[in-house]
Amino acid sequence: MSKSISIQGKNYAIPSHLKTSTKKWFKEVLQDYDLEPHHVKLLTLAAEAWDRSAEAEKAIRKFGVLYKDPGSDKPKVNPCIKVKEQAEIIFARLLRELNLDIEPPKASGRPPNLY
Repeated sequence: MSKSISIQGKNYAIPSHLKTSTKKWFKEVLQDYDLEPHHVKLLTLAAEAWDRSAEAEKAIRKFGVLYKDPGSDKPKVNPCIKVKEQAEIIFARLLRELNLDIEPPKASGRPPNLY
């Protein structure tokens, strides 16, 4: 179940499946920017990609970058490498699409700052 917060009269749902630190980041972005509903969807996808990258990183640290293929005994690249790379690319593209890190706000493009 998602936790709802109200910011400047708008209600937002923070996805419950996000990691705690990602929920905090998600909430901070909502508080700092006046996002339209489609921006919130992009923000949600970015947060999910960030968590996916972190999960892949955990698996890489646990199992290593390479593993031995049981069938051929040859070293293979851990498939989590690809998952991590793809998640990071998706995250970066979504942040670019949201255009949140450019100051000052453009006349059109990034949603306006709330402060």
